[in-house]
Amino acid sequence: MSFHEIRFPTNIALGATGGPERRTEIVTLGSGAEERNSAWAHSRRRYNAGLGTRSLDDVHALIGFFEARHGRLYGFRWKDRADFKSCAPGAEVTATDQAIGTGDGATSAFQLVKAYSSGGVSYLRTIRKPVAGSLRVAVDGVEVAGAAFSVDATTGIVSFAVAPVLGAAVSAGFEFDVPVRFDTDFLEINLAAFEAGSVPNVPVIEVRV
Repeated sequence: MSFHEIRFPTNIALGATGGPERRTEIVTLGSGAEERNSAWAHSRRRYNAGLGTRSLDDVHALIGFFEARHGRLYGFRWKDRADFKSCAPGAEVTATDQAIGTGDGATSAFQLVKAYSSGGVSYLRTIRKPVAGSLRVAVDGVEVAGAAFSVDATTGIVSFAVAPVLGAAVSAGFEFDVPVRFDTDFLEINLAAFEAGSVPNVPVIEVRV
């Protein structure tokens, strides 16, 4: 898939709206009861980075980013300010934030994931775009030195120089971006304001990578 490893400018995205979307099919029976089915195993995030009245320089920067991505053609990174860490946004990342696997003495690569839990039910989300330099890793609750592992920032796979021993709990903490693309090939720019402009609708949608 065509993807550029660059983040949408966070200063332009300030004030963006959006979040996770699910696809649920609901059939109402003659009795009034419902049958519900989840068409998607994983949620998909949508955002709108539309700018209110901003400086022409901000609008120009947005145009540059849009043109470099060729509209909807190339994906890019997006920082979701409500959900960009392995922990809560206001908490500090630790090496034990998320369980990512259990050692078997042979497996040396583990995929980053984030669990969302409520009421005894959890959803596990695969994290494929960690932020370089943010990863912390622990084995059996003990943080390991950076030289002992590496992470592919384009896939979210953590690789150990030596495979964790049998039964060892492997955990990680990190910051991450959402892989997205523009959901339009047209930027409608309003230049009615003096020395300022607005782009009210800049839809962005998560992509599978």
